[in-house]
Amino acid sequence: MESFFRTHQYLVEHVQSPVRRSLLDEIDWSDRLIGIKGSRGVGKTTFLLQYAKDFFKPNEPSCLYINFNNLYFTTHTLVEFAERFVKQGGRTLLIDQTFKYENWSKELRECYERFPELKIIFSGSSVMRLKEDNENLQDVVKVYNLRGFSFREFLNLQAGTNFQAIDLEDILKNHVPIANEICSKIDPLLYFQDYLHHGYYPFFLEQRNFSENLLKTMNMMIEVDILLIKQIELKYLSKIRKLLYLLMISAPATPNISQLSCEIQTSRATIMNYIKYLKDARLLNLLYNDSEQFPKKPHLIYVHNTNLMHAVMPGNIDRLSEIKTFLYNSLHAKYKVNAGKYHSDFTVDEQYTFKCELNSNISKQHSKLIFATDQLKIGKKNEIPIWLFGFLY
Repeated sequence: MESFFRTHQYLVEHVQSPVRRSLLDEIDWSDRLIGIKGSRGVGKTTFLLQYAKDFFKPNEPSCLYINFNNLYFTTHTLVEFAERFVKQGGRTLLIDQTFKYENWSKELRECYERFPELKIIFSGSSVMRLKEDNENLQDVVKVYNLRGFSFREFLNLQAGTNFQAIDLEDILKNHVPIANEICSKIDPLLYFQDYLHHGYYPFFLEQRNFSENLLKTMNMMIEVDILLIKQIELKYLSKIRKLLYLLMISAPATPNISQLSCEIQTSRATIMNYIKYLKDARLLNLLYNDSEQFPKKPHLIYVHNTNLMHAVMPGNIDRLSEIKTFLYNSLHAKYKVNAGKYHSDFTVDEQYTFKCELNSNISKQHSKLIFATDQLKIGKKNEIPIWLFGFLY
């Protein structure tokens, strides 16, 4: 146990979290079992350590971070460890790499029931079913999603600002004074393209080639988050990688499942399952018509975020597709997004209709659509600068 505490203290003292993630303030920390889901590379480990740093002293024995990478857990159970921890005064257990422990959900439930004084906060892959279809946890766990940096978080980090998140209704009603206030302090357009290229994943801060690092991360998402967790045989890896590439180079587009089935040489049903796994791994976004969902074919398939587009297709990105991808990803963080109606791109919460535009046009003011416009600092009426939607979280 002492070695775990030494590791915990070292990691907490050396954690580098240059921008405070807004999710830290959104979670109800009074819950006893909390799951933090997120795709590989968005900073789940840093998030757990930042929580420990913010709420506990580094050497406080009531809080402990553990990682199931530790070979100790090949011969010792989580329940045994938790019991020892609680007997020594432990009250908050932070668990990382949960999927690497075989009976994780069953033993988390047992810990929850046996140790009412213990709070457990654990990280999980975005592919894992922490609540849905999980009989062990569905009635006791509270699940939150950690996303990559928003444009707001990226801007705060790069420019040293302290802008707060803005909800969608406020942006729609007050975007002109909000944009004026932001632009009085900084020019967001000077940072926007950098964000689209490399600002979503926190590891752009590391002294490594970002695109190469992201490509490695994407492959890890497929090899570990899909094949390992979904228990798919390794021989199918090349098919999934090829499918992802074909979908990404054509996105946003309506998938031709029959054609993909021929190219990948597998069944239509398997193609649909692979697409769902790629979506769960947060490599793709699926846009459905209202009232439709998987297993129906999506109306359009998008790349999950623009950083992935730049890693896979450097120097060959359609600008309109890029800003649509940005807007979908930004809106999708907190709102229900469906395929647009009446020549729009997206319908949000069955109430608002959005259309992405590359240039400002005075005729837009007479439309019922909300125009998210590129290369615009400050909008007017129903025309809103697209960068401002990066402040939604």
